[in-house]
Amino acid sequence: MSDNQTLTDVIMPQLAESLVSATIGKWLKKPGDRVEEYEPLCELITDKVNAELPSTIEGIMGELLAEEGQTVNVGEVICRIAVPVAAPKAVQGTNNAAAQAPAIVSVPNATPTGDTSMRARYSPAVQTLAAEHGINLTAVSGTGMGGRITRKDVLSFIEGGGVSVASAQTAAIATPPTHQVTTEEANQALQPDRHSGLHLSESPRIPTIEVEGGRGSSSEFLIDVTPIRNTIATRMRQSVSEIPHAWTMIEVDVTNLVMLRNRLKDDFKRKEGINLTYLSFLMKAVVSAIKDYPIMNSVWAVDKIIVKRDINISLAVGTEDSVMTPVIKKADQKNIAGLAREIDELALKTRERKLRLEDMQGGTFTVNNTGSFGSILSYPIINYPQAAIVTFESIVKRPVVINDMIAVRSMANICLSLDHRILDGVICGRFLQRVKDNVEGYTPETKLY
Repeated sequence: MSDNQTLTDVIMPQLAESLVSATIGKWLKKPGDRVEEYEPLCELITDKVNAELPSTIEGIMGELLAEEGQTVNVGEVICRIAVPVAAPKAVQGTNNAAAQAPAIVSVPNATPTGDTSMRARYSPAVQTLAAEHGINLTAVSGTGMGGRITRKDVLSFIEGGGVSVASAQTAAIATPPTHQVTTEEANQALQPDRHSGLHLSESPRIPTIEVEGGRGSSSEFLIDVTPIRNTIATRMRQSVSEIPHAWTMIEVDVTNLVMLRNRLKDDFKRKEGINLTYLSFLMKAVVSAIKDYPIMNSVWAVDKIIVKRDINISLAVGTEDSVMTPVIKKADQKNIAGLAREIDELALKTRERKLRLEDMQGGTFTVNNTGSFGSILSYPIINYPQAAIVTFESIVKRPVVINDMIAVRSMANICLSLDHRILDGVICGRFLQRVKDNVEGYTPETKLY
């Protein structure tokens, strides 16, 4: 550290009132790295959610006092940042990046050819700034670690008139996805009933796992268990060991739903800016059925069964390395359009690792959409301590007998896992039949709002 710098401690924040500690999941900055204000320093993991810790100052990353995987109490120092003595006031008092622009412009062209593993991960500050100026972030070169776009990258892009920072190569790279999306939409129009579309406008990410070579053998690898994977393992083991699982399935004719969605999806996309997925219709059907059978919305409490008044739907969302269950609060008070907006927002926040602790709390019933992966039959594990979980399978065309005649219809399976301490076959059979009736009851006159 030079004489004109001072070390500033970064402490573990209190992410929620009830939390007294958090685990360092992954350091996003290493000693010696440049740190921008609002740029994430590390990933923090609690027993429910991942969160990024943004820097409140600008400087150079110093010593890391906590290791990845280490649990740190609230208020303890996790790292130090070297800050220029005269820098803080100057940084707070300026709103443009003209002075820093030359340093940034000289680097970005090297970014696309190097590590771009974090290219698509944007901090809240970057997203806010891009939204204010109507900037497409795919056209901005990132100078952060792993090709990540920083706030200064966006400011330099703005100062350059939107073209000086982004190289011709970046612009060329940004073009194919537009064409690809158009192709996918065309394919969807030709086969509108193949997938229920939980992944919205993006394809499922391919897992990226860091492996180590096995000692003494080239035929095996060692994979470190991350804190979030360890939490998932603990919860799944707790669910199957404490809850006596049973499961059942019902087949649903979704032909009318497919036609309804195809008729409304383009107008909905223009109006709302998001895709109208099958999941929003199916979730509405489930919520309406829970209102008729409130015992489905309960938990086991040893000497009593607690039935929840609010219907808070946990939505299972898969990322490249985990499955999270953010919650749609009071789902029974939302229409189909409202559910579609909530699904889109929570799925996006999950994949961009922007979920807050409150986004993960209070779930009373879980909905999963395994059909988005092409699955036609699943046996889901209950989201502890809830009483049930339902999955929607892939929509496929099948020959069906109607009035002693064979017809081709769009069909889907709905699978339900239940806690047999609380629920029995009769009540669950009636619940699934009500879901089936609700789904098959959609007509061309069904309203989204």
